[in-house]
Amino acid sequence: PQVLSKGVRRYHVAPVLCQRAKVAMSHFEPNEYINYEMLEKNINIVHKRLDRPLTLSEKIVYGHLDDPVKQDIERGKTYLRLRPDRVAMQDATAQMAMLQFISSGLPKVAVPSTIHCDHLIEAQLGAEKDLRRAKDVNQEVYNFLATAGAKYGVGFWKPGSGIIHQIILENYAYPGVLLIGTDSHTPNGGGLGGICIGVGGADAVDVMAGIPWELKCPKVIGIKLTGELSGWSSPKDVILKVAGILTVKGGTGAIIEYHGPGVDSISCTGEGSLVKWPFVGLSSGLSLGMATICNMGAEIGATTSLFPYNHRMKKYLSKTGRAEIAALADEFQAHLVPDAGCEYDQLVEINLSELKPHINGPFTPDLAHPVADVGAVAEKEGWPVDIRVGLIGSCTNSSYEDMGRAAAVAKQALAHGLKCKSQFTVTPGSEQIRATIERDGYAGILRDVGGVVLANACGPCIGQWDRKDTKKGEKNTIVTSYNRNFTGRNDANPETHAFVTSPEIVTALAIAGTLKFNPEMDFLTGADGKKFKLEAPDADELPTLEFDPGQDTYQHPPKDRSGQHVDVSPTSQRLQLLEPFDKWDGKDLEDMLILIKVKGKCTTDHISAAGPWLKFRGHLDNISNNLLIGAINIENGKANSVRNALTQEFGPVPDTARYYKENGIKWVVVGDENYGEGSSREHAALEPRHLGGRAIITKSFARIHETNLKKQGLLPLTFADPADYNKIHPVDKLSIVGLADFAPGKPLKCIIKHPNGGQETIMLNHTFNETQIEWFQAGSALNRMKEMQQH
Repeated sequence: PQVLSKGVRRYHVAPVLCQRAKVAMSHFEPNEYINYEMLEKNINIVHKRLDRPLTLSEKIVYGHLDDPVKQDIERGKTYLRLRPDRVAMQDATAQMAMLQFISSGLPKVAVPSTIHCDHLIEAQLGAEKDLRRAKDVNQEVYNFLATAGAKYGVGFWKPGSGIIHQIILENYAYPGVLLIGTDSHTPNGGGLGGICIGVGGADAVDVMAGIPWELKCPKVIGIKLTGELSGWSSPKDVILKVAGILTVKGGTGAIIEYHGPGVDSISCTGEGSLVKWPFVGLSSGLSLGMATICNMGAEIGATTSLFPYNHRMKKYLSKTGRAEIAALADEFQAHLVPDAGCEYDQLVEINLSELKPHINGPFTPDLAHPVADVGAVAEKEGWPVDIRVGLIGSCTNSSYEDMGRAAAVAKQALAHGLKCKSQFTVTPGSEQIRATIERDGYAGILRDVGGVVLANACGPCIGQWDRKDTKKGEKNTIVTSYNRNFTGRNDANPETHAFVTSPEIVTALAIAGTLKFNPEMDFLTGADGKKFKLEAPDADELPTLEFDPGQDTYQHPPKDRSGQHVDVSPTSQRLQLLEPFDKWDGKDLEDMLILIKVKGKCTTDHISAAGPWLKFRGHLDNISNNLLIGAINIENGKANSVRNALTQEFGPVPDTARYYKENGIKWVVVGDENYGEGSSREHAALEPRHLGGRAIITKSFARIHETNLKKQGLLPLTFADPADYNKIHPVDKLSIVGLADFAPGKPLKCIIKHPNGGQETIMLNHTFNETQIEWFQAGSALNRMKEMQQH
């Protein structure tokens, strides 16, 4: 690249000299090309076969079929074999993904892949000190990831680079891409018109190994947008509203596809009395508002979300040095928008002109409230109305425009002599965003109003927050621009009431210090004693000048990998090479003990907590000490307290599981609705398998977790009759019979043996296909991969 003044790196963009010229997927991989021709060919084949208009989701998904001629295609039923374009991994999940890839014995990844160091940086004092501390504390892990990337051909984004999803948006996402990432918020890339899907590490290994990746053919939920956003309403309010409509499981098994005349207004801030940032040039927002909406689609269980290719995406691609990709997308635009007359499995319509600012929570991201109402609701429910901390940033809302709108609110407060009454933190999404908001003055204004700028990382959003202002168990309220607000997620305090809203609303509420403040209607009192009202903020998504890329934080994999070596010390407490799981013995699973019968919500945070446990993500045995410690035991209403069926003593869940394993006893977990909701972390599947679990029986599963369980050789099963959940008691023994005839679509029987000698039989459903049954029989998907290599 050519180096310009002030450290700005501009990449040469060759003009398109002929139609359908070769265009690289990314500046970092100049020899890996976008293959729209294959996408077009496959779409045409499927069009002829199905003889109907296709949604955009179908075009991109079916356009990546391994065998478009013979593949059975039925929404919600058949399993598709797909060829994704690339893989992305964040550092917490990349450890296990790379350990599994190493275990596969393969010499190099088969598709472009990247590792992003964003999860292991704890928010404590501020960006510079926190980053320095993280590099020291996590040196062993960072070295492992860097050397593994170099040895196996994976690009490595160093700590401080930024949050994986913002980096993908700036460098790797493009219209029509099929990208899988080992993080549940990978759908962020749908803001640039791609199908970007969150998966577990074992799924990533399949793709990196060159094996067709399996996905249950998604249903498609259409969200028709009409009208235009204006005033305090923002793209975040669209997904907060959708979450309230569809709930945390409403999108399960489906892709959310936004369409309609309102799409082009996303991130536009409307006309009227808006505060216009004084030194910005481009008007209206572009595709990052769409990315915000797609990102938080993970909170409704959706496979992914996306928007059709439009002029806003084109401008964003051009501004981020990818004009050649935009030009190519223009040529293939017919395949990057839905067909006229296509049909959706469900249709929701939202009039953006009527959409009010929303705030969702506490404790679940689908509990939606208009900002105008939340104060009264909080008082009625007994939620603390005083706000301790406001936090902006995260992978959902840390774009240039997000920071600009927050700064526009802060500037008004400063003009009247006010600062935040609440503590206030700011997390830039990437090094590029950090450097640019520093240059353009946004960061300074956010500091002046009382903000602390944190490192370019996930930080408090995923529990990496060394919070000092409250004690554990102290009831308090925080407001964030994050995506997820499960109990204890941000600070490990189950009494923290976390609310999710837009960055500008967070900023306004942090200035006021209370949930009872409605910036659309209420007044603040300035330092001079005069009352004033905040005007709705406006800021451009893109800077007038070029983005400042800041420090160069990317490590290319070397061309010559022959001398590369990866060290994993046998005495390490952070990393552990994997041993293969045992094969199925060909017998039914008889007389299994119930480790825990879970009451109510059980997310991946409950099954495998993050926060301080992140340091053990590369060490399966150590991290298994957090197994299900957040789940509520129906027997006593407590977390991390279960009865040991052999000793009759109550103790921690992991200790009890280890006791059963040491005594050769198989066990099972019984769960409620949407079990495994939340993140993509496959540790929530690896841990029960490692500690002797054989099956998880629930009313229903979240998509990613169900797949992760299958990958590790466990049986995720659902009650044929959800009411049968009530027939099982924690002291019962369960037998799963019929495994010798295990087949797709064929239910299994479960025999419940009660302590009094009585027993009853219930039916269990499953969604295994033939390939997934082979994973179970081999002991895991990785075991099956090795068997295939040997043959």
